[in-house]
Amino acid sequence: MTQALALRLGQRLNLWPPENSKLISLLQCCKQVSEISQIHGSIVKTGLDHNPFFLSKLLASSVHHNQYAASIFSHIRNPNLFMFNTLLRAYSISDEPNKAFLVFNDLRARGIVLDQFSFITTLKACARELAIETGQGIHGVVVRSGHGGFIGVKNTLLHIYCVSGKIEDAHQLFDEFPHRNDLVSWNTLMGGYLHVSQPRVIVDLFRQMCKGGFEASVTSVLHLLSAIGELGSYLGGESVHGYCIKMGFCDSLHVVTALIDVYAKNGGIELARQIFNGVAVKDVVLWNCFVDKYAKCGMVEEAVALLRLMRLERTKPNSSTLVGLLSACAASGSLSVGRFIMDYVEEEKLVLDAVLGTALVDMYAKCGFLDKALGIFESMENRDVKSWTAMISGYGVHGEAGNALRLFYRMEEEGCRPNEVTFLAVLSACSHGGLLREGVWCFENMVRKYGFVPKVGHYGCMIDLLGRAGLLEEARRLIESLPIKSDVSAWRALLSACRVYGYVALGEVVQRVLAELNDDHPTNAMLLSGTYAIAGRLHDSSNMKDTVEEQMMRKENPVKEAGLSTIELDS
Repeated sequence: MTQALALRLGQRLNLWPPENSKLISLLQCCKQVSEISQIHGSIVKTGLDHNPFFLSKLLASSVHHNQYAASIFSHIRNPNLFMFNTLLRAYSISDEPNKAFLVFNDLRARGIVLDQFSFITTLKACARELAIETGQGIHGVVVRSGHGGFIGVKNTLLHIYCVSGKIEDAHQLFDEFPHRNDLVSWNTLMGGYLHVSQPRVIVDLFRQMCKGGFEASVTSVLHLLSAIGELGSYLGGESVHGYCIKMGFCDSLHVVTALIDVYAKNGGIELARQIFNGVAVKDVVLWNCFVDKYAKCGMVEEAVALLRLMRLERTKPNSSTLVGLLSACAASGSLSVGRFIMDYVEEEKLVLDAVLGTALVDMYAKCGFLDKALGIFESMENRDVKSWTAMISGYGVHGEAGNALRLFYRMEEEGCRPNEVTFLAVLSACSHGGLLREGVWCFENMVRKYGFVPKVGHYGCMIDLLGRAGLLEEARRLIESLPIKSDVSAWRALLSACRVYGYVALGEVVQRVLAELNDDHPTNAMLLSGTYAIAGRLHDSSNMKDTVEEQMMRKENPVKEAGLSTIELDS
């Protein structure tokens, strides 16, 4: 609100007696706390602050300012149900949804009879907090109070179970009184199955919904397209595309983006481009989607051409426009395209935020230009945990374990909490750099200080680290303590360490374990053959090589995977 508007508001309050209709009208126009507080003051001066009707309207106008609403509510002697519901709604849409639970408990303690809106707002707060146990408790209250028949309450309960991953409970609730389900019920359940990656169920639900006489909405079709994309059904995508044209859903950019995603995932990138070209007015999300699809299909030149077309059509890009393309450059090592993108960022004056900056750091690090990666990293105003992890990983991949550790220490000093991926990058750097003491310290720090449960990747780094240091028996004991007993990659890492040190006895034990795990990968026999050779047992090494050849011959069409190298010229 401008100062001039605030002045006019104050003048209106002073010029006319605060008649009821005028105050209510002004309250409905207020958006900021500063505006609401002026009318609040006028209400207090005229004694209307004891009028439940005016207090209810004042609370309703403050619903987007939960602290101010709570302050008003705390001074009301006998709040009614509408006032409680208003405060519940304020908290349910705020950054503190958990406070709605205290208000709900207070409401019940006062013996006020609840209505469906009391439950809906509180249940929405449960969904935002993922407070499934609280939601289940309120579900019990809903059943006992007879409010389960309200479809709004049922749909909100469905939403809680779906976002919490309790899909079986959600489906059971859905099947109770099925004649009361509406389109929102169907969409919510389909969204829940999408959340737990069960695409076939979504397709079946969509068919049942249509047979039940419901007309699909944009949300229904978006869930269906996501499911078809996961199933890899090219023909299914075409069928839904035809349905969308028939129902007029192709006017929605969300639907168009989803269709492009389905075609691109299933090898129909040309058909996806036809859909893209047919959209008259494209937003930045649609452009970003197609640039990303080209990048993921390895069509980097086409993605760059699309960026140039985007500029010609005067669509302003954002950081997400380039992230997918930068990932493709990092994977392919195409530095020329990476440089083009860096120039593009400067020409378009894009903000080097955490998303774009991290992608650039990752690209330069994977292409071998650590100085450029570090320069971008240092120039970023805001770094998140992914930014730090990308730079630490870059150091580790290029054998600069010391720099990786120093950056990790600095990360902690600057107050950024590492995650499990960060620790994996640090442990990998220690493993490749042979920093045994530092690696053990990092592993212990991850568990004791940060409370992370080590995963197979973390154990793999530690086994590799111990193996490189010649502590083979310690590595063996660590493998035997793993929560996952059938991790062949860990045993193979130990076998590789046995080859380095020519430790035949342990190598043979590891080979037998791998055989018991039904792992007959030729690498196992080759590593054991190398172990025999290092130990001077050339006869055994020769026999093991013959075994490898026999294994390869027994396989149908034995073809050794060819290596591939690329060299980028004039970059």
